[in-house]
Amino acid sequence: MAKYEKLALSVSPTAKAQAAAEKLVKTHAFVPREEAEAIVVLGGDGFMLQTLHQMIDAGRILPAYGMNLGTVGFLMNKREASRANILDRVNRARSFEVSPLSLAAETRGGEIVRVCAINEVSLLRETRQTAKLEIKVGDKVRIPELMCDGALVATPAGSTAYNFSANGPILPLGCGLLALTPISAFRPRRWRGAILPDHLPIEIRILEWHKRPVSAVADQREIRDVASIRVEVAHERDLTLMFDRGHSLDERIVGEQFAY
Repeated sequence: MAKYEKLALSVSPTAKAQAAAEKLVKTHAFVPREEAEAIVVLGGDGFMLQTLHQMIDAGRILPAYGMNLGTVGFLMNKREASRANILDRVNRARSFEVSPLSLAAETRGGEIVRVCAINEVSLLRETRQTAKLEIKVGDKVRIPELMCDGALVATPAGSTAYNFSANGPILPLGCGLLALTPISAFRPRRWRGAILPDHLPIEIRILEWHKRPVSAVADQREIRDVASIRVEVAHERDLTLMFDRGHSLDERIVGEQFAY
């Protein structure tokens, strides 16, 4: 008996994804998301993140199987990787658990904004002035003053994205670690970041925020003029991504480290 029988469909608004959806609905009877056991996502990485965030916000998280109709497709499967029908592909896929980050950002006005991030939480300076950050990990201040363009906290699933571009480490899935990576660090100049156990909360306080404003970005959501942030792993919101065998996310993470 198939593990999943009722599939929902989430389609990017791009013409390419819409055309693929027209063909796919002729081969399978998709159901509304509230009735589904799993969801098929047509689009690119950005649309996959958008769909995952929608499910987190709705409080009903379904296993997600992506088909790449975007550019990179790191979180997706190849569109034509198999001749099997979509239900068979979903049921033959390997599942990977991905733990998102929980961000609590306090603005300069005292408002607390709580959002999730699947790839990373980043802090970025808003003006030409270098940001000054105090970094606390666990219950100890580790860097009293980091002068930089910003800093980010990345999950293993997001470690190959912005984090890797900022010279951060690639983390294997299931490692129980987070990457804390500076962006263009000026002082201490030799600090290249840290690999941290994911049970430790990370708190970053913005110093001199009145003249060195900083924004926080959780995946695609920006919060401007923050005074401090606290980042923790939200295991209660764990996500399930499904990949065709031979094209799994852990293999892609390993492969990225040998790309040249």
